[in-house]
Amino acid sequence: MNKHTTLPNLMQKLVSDEEIQLIAEAVGDRDSSRTFTLRELIHFFLLAAMHQWKSFRHGADVGPLYGLPRFHYSTVSKKAKEVPYDIMKRLLALIISKCNRQTRRSLRFPKPLRVVDSTTVTVGKNRLPWAPYHGERAGVKLHVAYSPESSLPADVVETTGLRHDGPVGEQLTNAQQVLVEDRAYVKIERLDRFVEQHQLFVIRMKDNIELHQKKSLKRLSSTSSSVQADFTCQLGTKQCRSTKRHRVVIFRDANGRDIRVVTNLFHASAETIADMYQQRWTVEVFFRWVKQYLNVPILFGTTENAVYNQLFGAFIAYVLLRWLYDQTKKRTNVSLSFISFVRRFFSGQLPLDWKSGMAAALFEYAQIYGRRMSNFG
Repeated sequence: MNKHTTLPNLMQKLVSDEEIQLIAEAVGDRDSSRTFTLRELIHFFLLAAMHQWKSFRHGADVGPLYGLPRFHYSTVSKKAKEVPYDIMKRLLALIISKCNRQTRRSLRFPKPLRVVDSTTVTVGKNRLPWAPYHGERAGVKLHVAYSPESSLPADVVETTGLRHDGPVGEQLTNAQQVLVEDRAYVKIERLDRFVEQHQLFVIRMKDNIELHQKKSLKRLSSTSSSVQADFTCQLGTKQCRSTKRHRVVIFRDANGRDIRVVTNLFHASAETIADMYQQRWTVEVFFRWVKQYLNVPILFGTTENAVYNQLFGAFIAYVLLRWLYDQTKKRTNVSLSFISFVRRFFSGQLPLDWKSGMAAALFEYAQIYGRRMSNFG
């Protein structure tokens, strides 16, 4: 493995040109360029994310060092503006579906969790006039359904920064998973509807929601438990009160604060409910990691296509790295954290066991998908 080992190498092995072409055709785009193709645009954004490129011009200057063809920065800028970002979004979904099959792990909960939250990327208001935010800032928001079992995003919805989380959260539900959300998504009518639709949920309540006709649930007391109360009740005031009785668990977090969560899980212990909600922190870690290491706060373009192509490209970079890390970790006894793995991967300083582990992971992938692969690197 050498310093020229890049995410495009892995991308070419996981997604074929035919699959990219099918996605482009599905959204009505035809790539007729010979100087800078759609595949090369995808590779550009993967490299821009990982190597902290500062702009289209910077990428054009250093791109050939990482295997990209020589091109003028205006070429990639124009391409990013013209290519519908739905292509990159669908490509992300395809890669997640492939990687998700091999990376799931059990967290010993009744059902898989689906943590929903959003993150906002802001710039000066003059750069994105179509996405006004607050004051002198413009911004776009990515609403994410995240899977703690696979450490991967499961679904992403893009909006401008002023769009409220609540309505968008309706697009990220899944009846096969337990929905874990923060206070921004609480609406009493929504909770009643979830019960009728058999959508399991664990959602933090706002502090001003009234609790009506509380009835404590029987539970074994434990001095080591963080749970302070466990009961059923109706939610809200007389003017706006839930028609269903909901379970409320109050527990104390690591900082000594009381957290109130509402759920329709009645066959799990209060401690399990508290643990499920605390998995919400995993999506916050994901957002922080992407922003810190994948160059997300620096937006190159000013149009919707250019901005969202870059952001979805960064998410693709994360998924590829996470998949490679998980698959390689299974095949080696050397202990490396995810961030240490990423840093050594791009510096070419991975231990020998990890290099052989990556080769084995990709060989196994080739067998599963029936694809011939050259040696990685």
